Amino acid sequence: MGNNEWGNQTTKIWLGIAIGAAIGVGIALSRRKPQSRWDSAREIGRRMASRSEDLSDSARDIMERVRNIYEEGRKVVEEAGELWSHGRKLVSAR
Repeated sequence: MGNNEWGNQTTKIWLGIAIGAAIGVGIALSRRKPQSRWDSAREIGRRMASRSEDLSDSARDIMERVRNIYEEGRKVVEEAGELWSHGRKLVSAR
């Protein structure tokens, strides 16, 4: 068996696997019950309900980060105001 014959056999095997997989997927899809719009809406509702805890945890984390950013920003503004007033006192003292 030469190198070209082996490549031909490998190609035939992979082609057979691909055709078998395509037929299997086709049969599985054809036996599946089509969903109505109401079924789709119910499924979305179930997904949201099952993930609502994750969503609320993420929202809480985001709000904590925003609060921390706000607090740090407020501290920076206060310190800048103190520096400004201290600088004005130094300039007016001269």
